Amino acid sequence: MKILVIGPSWVGDMMMSQSLYRTLKADHPDAVIDVMAPAWCRPLLSRMPEVNDALSMPLGHGALALGERRRLGKALRERGYDRAYVLPNSFKSALVPFFADIRTRTGWRGEMRYGLLNDVRVLDKAAFPLMVERYVALAYDKAQINSAADLPQPLLWPRLQVAEAEKTATASEFGLSAARPLVGFCPGAEFGPAKRWPHYHYAALAQKLIDEGYQVALFGSAKDKETGEQILQSLQPHSRAHCRNLAGETQLEQAVILLAHCRAVISNDSGLMHIAAALDRPLVALYGPSSPDFTPPLSEKARVVRLITGYHKVRKGDAEEGYHQSLIDITPERVIAELDALLEISQETECRS
Repeated sequence: MKILVIGPSWVGDMMMSQSLYRTLKADHPDAVIDVMAPAWCRPLLSRMPEVNDALSMPLGHGALALGERRRLGKALRERGYDRAYVLPNSFKSALVPFFADIRTRTGWRGEMRYGLLNDVRVLDKAAFPLMVERYVALAYDKAQINSAADLPQPLLWPRLQVAEAEKTATASEFGLSAARPLVGFCPGAEFGPAKRWPHYHYAALAQKLIDEGYQVALFGSAKDKETGEQILQSLQPHSRAHCRNLAGETQLEQAVILLAHCRAVISNDSGLMHIAAALDRPLVALYGPSSPDFTPPLSEKARVVRLITGYHKVRKGDAEEGYHQSLIDITPERVIAELDALLEISQETECRS
C-alpha cells in the first residue's frame, strides 16, 4: 500500500502526527508512507523511520494557489498512491490528493471538504479530546472507532531517532563541554510572552544547575535570542561560561540532535517541547494560559507543571513584561524538585538496564 500524508505546518502538530505513521506501519508493515509538508519539516521527518520520503509543499501557509495545487497533484499521479490522509482541517490542504486522483482520501470534515475527501470523518471533540487521538483514529475504518476508548492501547507515541555519534559531534561543534552534563532550556513560545516562564526564573534555575555541575544550553529561534541573553546576563559572571545561548544559532536539525544530547529539558509549551518528548528526554513542561488537555507532551518521562485550569486565549499577560501570573507563580524550586525526581528515576532505569 502506498500512502500520501498531507502533514501539518506546525512543529508540535508534526511531531504528534508521527503517531499516525507509526500506527499505519504497525498495522501494514509493507506500507510505503510519504509525507508532504513544508520544507522545514524535513529534519523531523528524516528521523521518523516510518516515513519513506518527505515531499516539499512549496506553497506558503494560507495561500490557496489553486493552479499550483492542481499541478502538484497531477505530478503525483505517477507515484500510484492508494490512500491519502489529510491532517490539516483546511479546504486547500485537501486539494493535492484530489488532483492526484488518489482512490481513498481520508480526513476530518474540517472546512466542508465533501468531494475533496471521500472518506470524511465528522469529529466529536469530546470523544477524541487529544489531538494525537484524532490523528491515530484516521488509521482505522470509521465504523470501528467511535471514541478514543476504541483505539488500541497504548498509543504509539512519537519517537525520533538520533545516533550517539551525531550527539557527540554536534555538541563539540557548538563548544559544549564533555565534562559537564547538559540541560536544555526552551524559553521561547510562538504566541507571545503569556506562554513563557519568566526569564528570571529560568536564570535562577540555570544558576542552581551550574552550581551543581551542569551546563545549560538555551534553544529557540532568532526571535528568542533576546530572551536567551536576558537569562545569560542574569547569571553570576563566573557562571556564564557554562551557559550557551544557542537561540537563532542552530538549524532545526542541529537543535534536534543537541536536545537528544541533553540529560534533561525544561520547556514552555512549544514545538521544541514536543521534540524533546519525542526524543524521550526527561522533560519538565511549564504551562500557563494554554492547556495540556489537548496537546500534552507525549512521553512517560515528561512532567507537566501548571497551577491553573481551563484554556485562556491570551498572548500577553497583565504582569510585568507580559508574563502571565500563573507562570510567574511556578517557582524555580518547584521546577528543580520535579527535575530532580525525573533524573533520579532516569538514573535508576539506566542502572537496571
